[in-house]
Amino acid sequence: MSASERRQSVRTGVVWSAVREVLGSTDLAPQARIVDIGGGTGGFAVPLAELGHHVRVIDPSPDALAALDRRARESGVADRVTGQQGDLGDLAGLVEAGSVDLVLCHGVLEVVDDPAAALAAIAGVLRPGGHLSLLVAQRHAAVVARAMAGHFQAARDLLDAGTPSGHPGRAGHRFTRDELEPLLAGAGLETTSVHAVRVFADLVPGSLLDLEPGATAALVALEQAVATRPEYFPLATQLHVLARA
Repeated sequence: MSASERRQSVRTGVVWSAVREVLGSTDLAPQARIVDIGGGTGGFAVPLAELGHHVRVIDPSPDALAALDRRARESGVADRVTGQQGDLGDLAGLVEAGSVDLVLCHGVLEVVDDPAAALAAIAGVLRPGGHLSLLVAQRHAAVVARAMAGHFQAARDLLDAGTPSGHPGRAGHRFTRDELEPLLAGAGLETTSVHAVRVFADLVPGSLLDLEPGATAALVALEQAVATRPEYFPLATQLHVLARA
């Protein structure tokens, strides 16, 4: 495993475990219909297709979609991966209502102008009983990270507002668990589980993972161990929420 792969496994291990658990549930077909919003080059889409699922990636970047196509062909799953240019705001016009088993929305809700409307659009394409995998930046950790970097006013701005200085812009929204669950409920989505993601991963030097035998596996295990403990949610760089339509 390369250094970049080791770091990626630490960052995404908790999310992958939760997604695999959902896909293993009895209410999803062996070949689930999945939409990956902002799925880019296929970091989730291609492995999911390798498991036998059909994945449609919606992304605004033609370059990312071209890379997705190459990756899918090289992995032998081009027949199960479809790329389409667009973004979350286009979802209702791109995907048939009530037709999707699972929507992945990872790192996208932060940059939309209206998160509530975006979640309502996602709920609209899910079939009854379908699932949402939502990964968002978590506000409390963002405050600490800015303060540690010396950006004290930016940290202060984030304390009580979901966006830096009250504007989404490039930096995007930051969410807390207490904010997410009412947003999801307002869209008709029931939260089924919440996971803390990257509680320690961003604090551990990459050189330690590269040089210390077994460190990556041990860190992944530690992240998994605290992922569902509520006391660690405020420390997590991201929150991963599973919700059901």
